Amino acid sequence: MFKPKKTVLGLDIGSSSIKAIEMIIKGNEYAISNYGQISVAGQEDLAAPLKELLLQMNVKSRRVATAISGREVIVRYISMPSIANDDLRKAVQFEADKYIPYDLHEVILDSQRLDESALGLGNTGEMKVLLVAAKRSLIEQRVQLLHQVSLAPFVIDVDSFALGNAFELKSILSPRAEVEGKVVALVDIGYSKTNINIMIGNNSFFTREIYLAGNEFTEEIQKKLEITPEEAEGCKKEPGIYALEIQEAISSVVDDLANEISLSFDYFEGQFEREVEEIYLSGGGSQLFSLEPDFERIFGKRINHWDPTEHFEILNDQVDVEALRLNAPQLSIAVGLAARIKDI
Repeated sequence: MFKPKKTVLGLDIGSSSIKAIEMIIKGNEYAISNYGQISVAGQEDLAAPLKELLLQMNVKSRRVATAISGREVIVRYISMPSIANDDLRKAVQFEADKYIPYDLHEVILDSQRLDESALGLGNTGEMKVLLVAAKRSLIEQRVQLLHQVSLAPFVIDVDSFALGNAFELKSILSPRAEVEGKVVALVDIGYSKTNINIMIGNNSFFTREIYLAGNEFTEEIQKKLEITPEEAEGCKKEPGIYALEIQEAISSVVDDLANEISLSFDYFEGQFEREVEEIYLSGGGSQLFSLEPDFERIFGKRINHWDPTEHFEILNDQVDVEALRLNAPQLSIAVGLAARIKDI
């Protein structure tokens, strides 16, 4: 008998919208079988818009991968004496108290040894370990929300890692080995925060959240032109005759964001003695018309926009392909979450 197709819903619950990608896999073939997104007015009552989105999409899968983020999620890349993988979890429990600003009983911990071969480091007697901790209450709230709408979470990830997963799968599906061995920075500019994930090949070696993002661009444009937030959103992509005025209005925000990104690059480069070679932009805020030339000028690096849905088969009879392509820059985290289907 044929094995049934696996299916997973990747659910990115953001501060201004919820994005959902349903993915199927059979053998080594991935396909996007469903897509939808809906705006949210705040974080108080997410169950109602989430339920509406699921009804609009007619979601088949109840198995969901989602992610958390924010100040109650702690990510650290730490150095430890090299030990056997079997002893890692116990050792990390002992070390975690140095890095986590909460009582360890209040958090859920996870860890992973990093593949340092990508860095070309010799045997130093130490190992690099990724340590992740999240407030237990934050995870419980997310699980409760999903249960309210009859979804069954099998993965609670972190936004920046989901971003890396989407890029990794894009690289695997791409016919071109564009970034093999390179140090690339993924910069996802959302509504209220910017996620950074610095990767070598398919390995993440630095992540950070910056609480400066697309909403600040919108607010400055709105004030400058005295227009509505909806009109300001449109002007970010299509400035028309107001291009110079908009560039002037947002210049300080762009500079502040670039400075925070530069500090992240400096930290990574100081830790690993490797330079970030290219920047890959995603997120709704990355569609700002002047951002690419501004970042090229500031960073002196190649700036790439990338489509996280690019190399997937799209089931045209179930997906509004035009809407998917139009909103693709916003979907990297949702795609990265759906990509966890490979772990089933």
